[in-house]
Amino acid sequence: MRKLCCLVLFSLINFCIAQTKILKQNLSDCALELTKQQVTYDPSYFSIKYPNGDVPSNIGVCTDVVIRAYRKLGIDLQKEVHEDMRDNFNLYPKIWGLKTTDKNIDHRRVPNLMTFFKRKGIEKVISANPKGYIPGDIVCWNLGGAVTHIGIVVNKKSEDGDHYQIVHNIGTGQVLSDCLFTFKIIGHYSY
Repeated sequence: MRKLCCLVLFSLINFCIAQTKILKQNLSDCALELTKQQVTYDPSYFSIKYPNGDVPSNIGVCTDVVIRAYRKLGIDLQKEVHEDMRDNFNLYPKIWGLKTTDKNIDHRRVPNLMTFFKRKGIEKVISANPKGYIPGDIVCWNLGGAVTHIGIVVNKKSEDGDHYQIVHNIGTGQVLSDCLFTFKIIGHYSY
């Protein structure tokens, strides 16, 4: 009986690991698919429906890349972040002076996504080793001052083959670029 329990436990662990790898590869594929859409960078505030709300599909910012890629997998970060912020508001950044949640914008702010991924996903090691960044990982950067940025590691290698590239929107739309180590990395997550 003990051997059977160990075998079942081992099988379940392997199944979970396999499912995580599939989800991360699918996230990478969804992010790459987003690069085919023409999107103009626009950080404007929008009132959007809830749940599953989105800004107009022809505009967006860096967080919208992450939100849209997860939405293609059936994960609504607007809802997930809102519910976690509603229940744990004191754990989220107070950068914007809000006293309560705002389901129109909370999920579109990098510091909030960093807090959410740290709480609900896996916070991974930040390093200069490119092998630590694999397709499906989420990476956050400080662009200087208080400007933060977020992107998805995808299954396309850099020209030199050293590391994977990023799908993000840093002002030129949803693009694939070799920018993993261009800016100071301040967050590294798996969700």
